[in-house]
Amino acid sequence: MRVLLVEDEVKLGRAIKRGLAQEGYAVDLVHDAQDGLAYADSEEYDVLILDRMLPDGHDGLDICRNLRHQGNKTPIIMLTARDAVPDRVQGLDDGADDYLIKPFAFTELIARIHALARRPKEVIDTKSQFGNMNINTTRKVVLVDSKAVQLSKKEFALLEYFAHHPGQILSKQQLIQHVWDFDADILPNTVEAFVRSLRQKLGPSVIETVRGFGYRLRSEG
Repeated sequence: MRVLLVEDEVKLGRAIKRGLAQEGYAVDLVHDAQDGLAYADSEEYDVLILDRMLPDGHDGLDICRNLRHQGNKTPIIMLTARDAVPDRVQGLDDGADDYLIKPFAFTELIARIHALARRPKEVIDTKSQFGNMNINTTRKVVLVDSKAVQLSKKEFALLEYFAHHPGQILSKQQLIQHVWDFDADILPNTVEAFVRSLRQKLGPSVIETVRGFGYRLRSEG
């Protein structure tokens, strides 16, 4: 899952990015409204996390309004120290999906990201079964024939993205955009290597190659 984080406090932003990366997310971090809007316009994200108070008098809510005006429906979480009810109401009315007050527990941020990422897709629960494979996205556990399979964080992130789109053909570029962050120097053969590793661990028929188009996760065993 790929996340855009717009946070002007450099130390806090790096801490959040580091924590999200440890959870298997690909995170792009920027520190001002201009870069935030540019990234959100040019890249495809699963969730946006926007700080409200940004440099030069800008507000993360300006990014939110702009994106909604363009028809961008990516789930948005607003981060802010403004805890007054009118501020929260304004944020939600202007297009934000959720609002988290600073300081916050990191586990709560993770839970809110999970909830928002599930909301528009309706294709994967926290526990899902695909043939003889079971995936628990909360516990980061994968079972094949009831036996636990050890995956790296990036392998799990790739499998989770497939699981959000069962039966759908996903190009290598789509996988790169959603599983790796903007700064990662990833080539198509890197995707091939990770898919090959997943097949070795999960079974050769779990992920199907559709020649000339990409890959898809078999929704049935």
